Amino acid sequence: MIARRTFAALLAALALVAAGAGVVVAQSGEPAPVTQPGLDLDQALNRDVPRGTKGGPRFEVTLADGAAEHALDGRVYVIVSTTADDEPRFQTGVPDGTPLFGKNVDGLRPGGRGVDLRGGDDDVFGYPLRSIGDLPAGEYFVQAFLNTYETFHRSDGSVVKLHMPCGDGHDIFGGTGNVYSDVQELHARGHGGGKVRLELSNVIPPSDPVPPGGTCQQGNPEDSAHVKHVKIQSDLLTEYWGRPMYIAANVLLPEGYEEHPDARYPVIYQHGHYPGPSPFNFLEDGSNSFSQWWLSDDAPRAIAVTFRHENPYYDDSYAVNSANLGPYGDAITEELMPEIDEHFRTQGEPWARSLTGGSTGGWESLAQMVFYPRLYSSTFSTCPDPVDFHYHQIVNLYEDSNAYYRELQWNRVPRPGARSVDGNVRYTMEDENHLELALGTNGRSGGQWDIWEAVYGPQGPDGYPARAWDKVTGAIDHRVAEGWRPMDINDYLGTNWAAVAPDLVGKIHVYTGDDDTYYLENAVKLLEQSFASLDPDPQATIEFGNDAPHCYSPFTTTELIETMVDFMAEHAPPGADLSSWRY
Repeated sequence: MIARRTFAALLAALALVAAGAGVVVAQSGEPAPVTQPGLDLDQALNRDVPRGTKGGPRFEVTLADGAAEHALDGRVYVIVSTTADDEPRFQTGVPDGTPLFGKNVDGLRPGGRGVDLRGGDDDVFGYPLRSIGDLPAGEYFVQAFLNTYETFHRSDGSVVKLHMPCGDGHDIFGGTGNVYSDVQELHARGHGGGKVRLELSNVIPPSDPVPPGGTCQQGNPEDSAHVKHVKIQSDLLTEYWGRPMYIAANVLLPEGYEEHPDARYPVIYQHGHYPGPSPFNFLEDGSNSFSQWWLSDDAPRAIAVTFRHENPYYDDSYAVNSANLGPYGDAITEELMPEIDEHFRTQGEPWARSLTGGSTGGWESLAQMVFYPRLYSSTFSTCPDPVDFHYHQIVNLYEDSNAYYRELQWNRVPRPGARSVDGNVRYTMEDENHLELALGTNGRSGGQWDIWEAVYGPQGPDGYPARAWDKVTGAIDHRVAEGWRPMDINDYLGTNWAAVAPDLVGKIHVYTGDDDTYYLENAVKLLEQSFASLDPDPQATIEFGNDAPHCYSPFTTTELIETMVDFMAEHAPPGADLSSWRY
C-alpha cells in the first residue's frame, strides 16, 4: 500500500546527487558514494529538464528462467534509490519515496525477451519524477519488480487483468507470486544513453501456510487457545469473479469460553484494513496490556471478530456490494457471519451484534449499519472515510471542476492531500494520485484513491472502474461522479430516511478529530447538519475531538469494548439472554 509521508526527504536526497559520466551498471562490491554535493534545488525539481524527454538510462527488464512456469502479465517497475539502507522496493511512497517508473507488460516469458523502460516512452509513468529522462546524473541503487496480473472473466461479461492477493493483504511489494530483481549499482549520466539490464529472479512466497494440495488463497494463520481463524469459499464472489474467491475472519474468544459450554456471547465486529492474525492485537502469552485485560476478570465476556477480505483491487472490500468488486457486503453478511455463528457460540441475534472501526473501518462499520440496518444493534465509527462526497476529503466531487487544484481566474491552487494539526501540508492530492498511476493504470495501484473509485463508482466500458477524474490532470468527470451517489452515505440517508429510520434511530455513533489529517471531519459535519433536519430524530451521537488528528476516538480500546457491550445489554429486547455470558 501507499505510505503517506513528506516530500522534504526526497528533495534532500536528490539535492545530494552528483553529476556523473556515462551509464554503466557498477560491479559488485562496496556501495558507490551517494552523498556528493553538486546538484542544486532547481535541478532536483527538474526545472531545467522538459517533462517526458528522452535520455537517461534505458532499462531492459527480463524474467529469469525458473522464476515462473509460464509467461506473466502485469506491471513492471524500475525503482531508483540513492541509498542502500533497504531494497528500493521498500523505499517507495508519497511524497518522499524514491523514484519509481511503471509500465504494463503482457506475456513476459521466462528466459525470453525483456521489456524496455526509457525516457520519452508514453507507456512509462513515474513518480515523483514523471520520466526516466528526468533522472539527474548520479550514483544509484536500482531494482526491477513485477506486480503480476491474473485474467478474470467476470459474470457481468467483463474481462480484466488484476493482481490476485494471497493472504498478504494486497501488499504489492510483499505480494505472493510477485517477482523482483537483485539490487544493482548504477552510475548514471542525466541525459546520456546506455542500457541497464535487470533480471527478475526472486519470487515472493505465500504469507500464510498453504494446506496440503491446496492453493495459497486457502491458507490460514495458525489457531491458538483464544484466537481461531475461519475461511470459506464464497459462492457469491466466486460466481462474480469467475474463479474461486475466499473471505475469512479472525475470531477472539473470551476467557472461560471452554469452561462455560452453555454460555452464548454478544459479538463485536471490527472492520478495517487487512488485519493482523488476532483482533485488537491480542497475544496469547498476555505480553501486552490489552491481552492481560482481555484475560482478566475485568473484561466483559464477548467475542471479537475482524475480517480478511483482500481482493484484486485493495487490502479490503469496504464491506459493501459494488460494481467493480462484486457482492462483498452480501458475502460477509449472508455467508461469512452465519459461518461464524455456526462454529462459535454467538447469541446470533441483532441486539447482540455491534460494529466498530476507524478510517476505512469507520466507513465500513457505518456503511454496514446503514445498508444492513436490521442485522446490528449499533455502530461506533471513528474517523470514517468520506461520508458525503461534497467533501471527498477536500474535493466537492459533484461541483468542483478539478480534483487536484482550485481553479481560479488567474491562478490554480493545489489541493492538499494531508496536513499536520498545525496546518502544514504534508503532500498534495496530485502527489498521491500520481504515485498510484505509476503503480498501476485502470485503478490497479492498490492505493486509497483507486479503491474509492472502484467501490463507490460505476464500472467503465473497458470493465475497469470508471474514472471520476483524469488521473494525470485531475479534471473531474461529473457524469461518473453522479454514479457515486448510491455510496454517498449522507445522501442515501437523506433520500431513504423514512424507510430506514425505524431500524437506525439511536444506533449511530460517530467520532472524529476536528483537524483530521485527511480532512475527513468536513463530511462528518455535513452528516451532523443533515441529522439535525431529519424526522424522526436519528438520536445519533456525533462528537469532534478538539485539535485532534486522524484517527480520534474518545475511548481507549478497553473502554470502547466495555461501552459496546454495555450498549448491547441495555438495548436487548425482553427475554434476551443476559446471564449465560456474564460470569
